Amino acid sequence: MRRQRPGARHDESRTNAVKISDTVKTGFWQKTHHLDRMTLRELIHAYFQYPAIILYLGLAAAAGGVWLWRPAPLIQTLASIALAVLVFPLAWYVLHRWVLHSQWMWKHKWLAPTWKRIHYDHHQDPNNLEVLFGSPLNVVPTVAIATIPLGYMIGGTGAAAIAFGTGMITTCVNEFFHCIQHLSYKPRYAWIAMIKQRHMAHHFHDETGNFGITNYWWDRLFGTLYERIGDRKKSPTVFNLGYTAEVAEKYPYVADLSGGVATGHPRRRNKD
Repeated sequence: MRRQRPGARHDESRTNAVKISDTVKTGFWQKTHHLDRMTLRELIHAYFQYPAIILYLGLAAAAGGVWLWRPAPLIQTLASIALAVLVFPLAWYVLHRWVLHSQWMWKHKWLAPTWKRIHYDHHQDPNNLEVLFGSPLNVVPTVAIATIPLGYMIGGTGAAAIAFGTGMITTCVNEFFHCIQHLSYKPRYAWIAMIKQRHMAHHFHDETGNFGITNYWWDRLFGTLYERIGDRKKSPTVFNLGYTAEVAEKYPYVADLSGGVATGHPRRRNKD
């Protein structure tokens, strides 16, 4: 069968939502869930049934078991926990800004599927709960690399284990507040309202700033924080991260996996 002309494929997809990667379909997750149509109670119900969150909590418990087996002294244990909590926002900022928002991963056939799954799909459909969570294949090694060596240098095996466990718990907290930011409700607490406003600006106004989720200190330090959308012009690539139909003509790997290049506002593309 003759292959469809790339331009035609992309044009045809303009009125359609981007195809989302297949994910684990078990129990509650046998259907797609959109946060803009869910209550907080429904989110909590879904969150603790998501396979990745169950895995992260299980790994944190296992890390706690390793600490009980080979405990580090109290000071080293507390220092490892504190350092893991402090390092997490920096590691997230670096990855979010220079990897997830990179324009080099889509150029390589073997990296394009990873980039599509871990971030492009999320920006194409920000409220789809299935693609909001990071892939464990990427998250777990990243947390391990960021925490285990630091903990080991502080207090050996026990401290390394507790640092990793802290990293996994911090990941779960970060993911939960990330869900809250996409949930269709007005937070009662000023801090939650603030981080929600900043993250929504990242998704719907200008994706080149506000890279934090719960911590925006590094955005402030590196000059990528903006408090109000009026502080910046709206980015033309806020939804596609620069992966346009023109780019797809040269680097078609993500478009081939997505069924084309979706255009327009995600909320209008995903009404059904």
